[in-house]
Amino acid sequence: MGKERRSIVERYPGNPILTKDDVPYPVETVHNAAVVKHAGGYTMLFRSHLKNGRSVIGIADSRDGYAFTVRDRPFVTPATEGPFAQVEEFGVEDPRITLVEGEYLVTYSAYSRFGVRVVLARTADFEAVERIAVITQADCRNVVLFPERIGGRYVRLDRPHSEIMPWSIWMSSSPDLVHWGESKPLISPMTYHWDEMKVGPGSPPVKTERGWLHVFHGVFKTMDGAVYRLGTALHDLADPSRVIGVADEWILQPEDPWEVTGYVHNVVFCCAMVPEDDRTAKIYWGGADTVVCAGTVDMEELVRLCIDRPRPPL
Repeated sequence: MGKERRSIVERYPGNPILTKDDVPYPVETVHNAAVVKHAGGYTMLFRSHLKNGRSVIGIADSRDGYAFTVRDRPFVTPATEGPFAQVEEFGVEDPRITLVEGEYLVTYSAYSRFGVRVVLARTADFEAVERIAVITQADCRNVVLFPERIGGRYVRLDRPHSEIMPWSIWMSSSPDLVHWGESKPLISPMTYHWDEMKVGPGSPPVKTERGWLHVFHGVFKTMDGAVYRLGTALHDLADPSRVIGVADEWILQPEDPWEVTGYVHNVVFCCAMVPEDDRTAKIYWGGADTVVCAGTVDMEELVRLCIDRPRPPL
């Protein structure tokens, strides 16, 4: 027998850490969770399908980042009046949280008959949420914010879609969080590679000594359907549009039963990486669009993977 290779992501032995049975109101799934440290613990925003097939965003709290208690009602439900009602008509999905200048900024996908767009909201304490603006045009599904301004501007990774350059990771910037531009393509799918169908931003970037580190998702189309895996990339601290390296290999793929089989088979989908004081990070992913899972990574190992074993970003 050959020596078994150690996984880069160490799965939490108590996975899945959240299922629909943990939610005190009727839902069919829990998945694609954003997590951030808050008030001496961890706060999670997660997506759930309702029995009508549309999604809401729930909220849960934890002391250790693994055992979460779900609050009695969702944190974000589709707006029913005002300027956001038309945009959120079909549901709200896949949140990300970034602490920027003392406030928690939340991005989430909003679906309607006019396509998918991303809404930016803010909260100071996770007791109330204020919608700020719709910050993309139609058919842009993933937006993650950098945790600080760079060159005086807010910066994000996003994923617009076109037939010419489908499902790639771009960077955009803004002076005020509302008006975004200066868009540049950074990372594209690679032909006959584990991410050849599409890539998209996953976790908000984390600042390391060597660069901005983030986890993204990549998709490979097989004869049995698509497989979602996780990869990692490193960006220059002063100019994040300069990609230092994109790891050639995936760092996590569907293996556990609740990742292989569920609402959508063969999916691991990450919306959060939370750095710890010991240079490790907790990462969180949805398993098969059905449950929430967690694991730990050595951030320096991810950095080395990007630098020592890269593939071309574009």
